[in-house]
Amino acid sequence: MKILFAGAAGEVTGSKHLITFNNKKILLDCGMFQGKRKETYAKNVNLGFDPKELDAVILSHAHIDHSGDLPILVKNGFNGPIYCTHATRDLCNYMLMDSAFIQESEIEYLKKKKKLKKEDIKEPLYTSKDAEKVLQLFRGIGYEQSFVVVDGLVVSFYDAGHILGSALTHMVFYDKVKKKHLKLCFTGDLGRRGLPILRNPQPIPPTDVLISECTYGNRLHKAIQTIKDDLAVIVNSVCKNGGKLIIPAFALERTQEIVYHLNILTKEKKIPEIPIYVDSPLAGNVTEVFRTHIECFSKEVMQEFVQNGENPFGFGRLKYTRSVDESKSLNEKRGPMIIIAASGMCEHGRILHHLKNNIENKKNVILIVGYQAENTLGRKLVEGAGEVSIFGDTYEVGAEVYVMDAFSAHADRSDLLDYIGRIKQLKKVFLVHGEQKQLDAFSSSLKENGYKDVYVPKLKEEVEIVI
Repeated sequence: MKILFAGAAGEVTGSKHLITFNNKKILLDCGMFQGKRKETYAKNVNLGFDPKELDAVILSHAHIDHSGDLPILVKNGFNGPIYCTHATRDLCNYMLMDSAFIQESEIEYLKKKKKLKKEDIKEPLYTSKDAEKVLQLFRGIGYEQSFVVVDGLVVSFYDAGHILGSALTHMVFYDKVKKKHLKLCFTGDLGRRGLPILRNPQPIPPTDVLISECTYGNRLHKAIQTIKDDLAVIVNSVCKNGGKLIIPAFALERTQEIVYHLNILTKEKKIPEIPIYVDSPLAGNVTEVFRTHIECFSKEVMQEFVQNGENPFGFGRLKYTRSVDESKSLNEKRGPMIIIAASGMCEHGRILHHLKNNIENKKNVILIVGYQAENTLGRKLVEGAGEVSIFGDTYEVGAEVYVMDAFSAHADRSDLLDYIGRIKQLKKVFLVHGEQKQLDAFSSSLKENGYKDVYVPKLKEEVEIVI
């Protein structure tokens, strides 16, 4: 068996791992790389393998850095099944169409404003038509249900506790000649225990080989219990100044978590009843998917839905904006108010227009609540840039920038060590989906905890595993 680490090796976005077994090829995730525009285009187009040769894709979850290149696969000849959980399938119906729409819209916007240079990319990675073709290939599977992908490979999904529908992929390979089994698990993105909406990550069966994410392999998050108090302080400060709280948030999961906490704070009267806008058609659609998959919720949130009949994602001062005109009208409104918009890394979508119109005003606050990849606008804000480029124009950063990593849905170093430490019969660990410093530091942590065979693969490296 061979594993080609075709993406998210030595970096965070663009998750792609190709397994070759008995002349069959199975791709784990097909995520979009995110970063500088030129580098992004080149890395997403040059996959490092032929999509026509793939027998199947197994998708861990719906985040674009794990699913966003699926239309490129189909565009280049892939026509096999895409296995994922039911919730992931339903979410991707919206996520992939939105990704295509954003790419098409931004190219048109830049052309209209004459911001495209001669050397710039002038076409989207894929179109809405390409995304539509992908949706026909999804095969939804429930948690803890075994299914055959190809001859000699049986797979089961376990709840990863990261976002709605996220899965740890447990794979059992059987070599008929040697009459031996090998058990491999891919974490996808591993969640944290105690997140407010979802169940905790499930334990997996005994596993020989683990491919683990390592986004925060050398970081410890603030306790989840601090979220409400910290968020209340920021909201109250913005209200006092009459400003706007601008929150770049992934339309999937992070937006719902923020709304959930704002609902609680409003009910407890810990923040004033100010207008709250979720300015993202995608977030509105995703929230509807949340309402249809309560099987993924923690007991507390399920009780709110089922027993109390409450909707924690929709309340008095909250409004989901849909149209472009509604979005533009927010620029004319005075604060205090809260605007939540995608994308979470400030690279695409309506958040760019809100930053453009509000970033120079000292009354405003920009609240970063998620991971920011290298070279993204969000990363520049986190690192304290005094000025930034938005749609080709330069803006001074006058608004205050706060970072709340307690919102993170990724396991930190402690979470990862705890989860991996509970896996039985583990012999080898591959570390992916992390910046090099995080990968190296967590590799050392694992070795200090008694794991001898820990390997950090390089991008496009192929490794052979003997069954």
